[in-house]
Amino acid sequence: MLQGKKIVLGITGSIAAYKACYLIRGLIKQGAEVQVVITPAGKEFITPLTLSTLTGKPVVSEFFDRRDGSWHSHVQLGLWADAMIIAPATASTIGKMANGIADNMLITTYLSMKAPVFVAPAMDLDMYAHPSTQKNLDTLRSYGNHIIEPATGFLASKLEGKGRMEEPENIIKVLDRFFEETTDLKGRKILITAGPTYEKLDPVRFIGNYSSGKMGIALAEECALRGAQVELVCGPVSIPTTHPGIHRTDVESAAQMYQATTTLFPEADAAILCAAVADFTPAAVADNKIKREGNRLTLELEPTRDIARELGQMKKPGQVMVGFALETNDEKSHAKEKLQKKNLDFIVLNSLQDEGAGFRHNTNKVTFIDKEGETPFPLKSKKEVARDIVNKLVTIIR
Repeated sequence: MLQGKKIVLGITGSIAAYKACYLIRGLIKQGAEVQVVITPAGKEFITPLTLSTLTGKPVVSEFFDRRDGSWHSHVQLGLWADAMIIAPATASTIGKMANGIADNMLITTYLSMKAPVFVAPAMDLDMYAHPSTQKNLDTLRSYGNHIIEPATGFLASKLEGKGRMEEPENIIKVLDRFFEETTDLKGRKILITAGPTYEKLDPVRFIGNYSSGKMGIALAEECALRGAQVELVCGPVSIPTTHPGIHRTDVESAAQMYQATTTLFPEADAAILCAAVADFTPAAVADNKIKREGNRLTLELEPTRDIARELGQMKKPGQVMVGFALETNDEKSHAKEKLQKKNLDFIVLNSLQDEGAGFRHNTNKVTFIDKEGETPFPLKSKKEVARDIVNKLVTIIR
């Protein structure tokens, strides 16, 4: 899968920089084209001459090589690459990446990078375990970067522990697997719902919920990255979508979401129903703002149309449906009942009893439930949860 891929390899000031030579050789052997960007400290551990000999390209290190007005364009590198990998990545570089400190060519290239970024940390075990390093790595994960966890082994400090940069052959496997995944939904059309719905009471008020749309949009981005044509039906959320493979339909009410999804579903290969759709809507909407009169306001509500159930009834052989269940009690029994009633292939259960799960968080803790059983996952970023969900979706589609 690396044949013809353009890889920017960032090298920082670590003794593990020598492994970059083996990484370059392995990437080129797989058919990739490699451009090295190295920090000034990195050149203390390995020479640009060695690296340029291996890649067949001049090594990029400084903003300006000459004083004639020419310079290295980090923007062009960001557009050129299919992927960027920083290996080894020191604690200092990881901190700069997490906080946007663009004081060298490698960081400016990273900040301009349009392609996926992989980070392979390398440092002493105490530095790696330090809360500041872990916080910075969590920040990079939240940005969508892929962290290649270091191995446990003998370190340059003569100590033994976690902090040893992953071996080049394993890094190449990670990249190869990633590029394989980026095509596993090619030619597929995926319908995704996201966000809340707002049910109007009057011209200025509504009944709604706390859904931010983060999970649904992460799913849309993940499916698009893997080659799918995504039809995203999105409730009122403020998060933008950036991938050109996502066609977004913005709606407000449950009725509007029902209309959009039932129109789009017949042509879809799969549907991921992530939106928090209102179960009830006002029986009547006031033409004018409801004024404060008396001590009590009584609202009459009527049920909305059950989108998941109706799509389940429309479902044709070969179509796949994934549902979500956000519960506060008897979580698994409610999720299993929903799985059966709505003709879902599997359901993603999350509970408000789990810290860091549910609405508004950047993280989620889920359990997959299908006819075969249950698969629990630990707390992860919503981007990582999206990847787990799409991985399972792909196995069913295949």
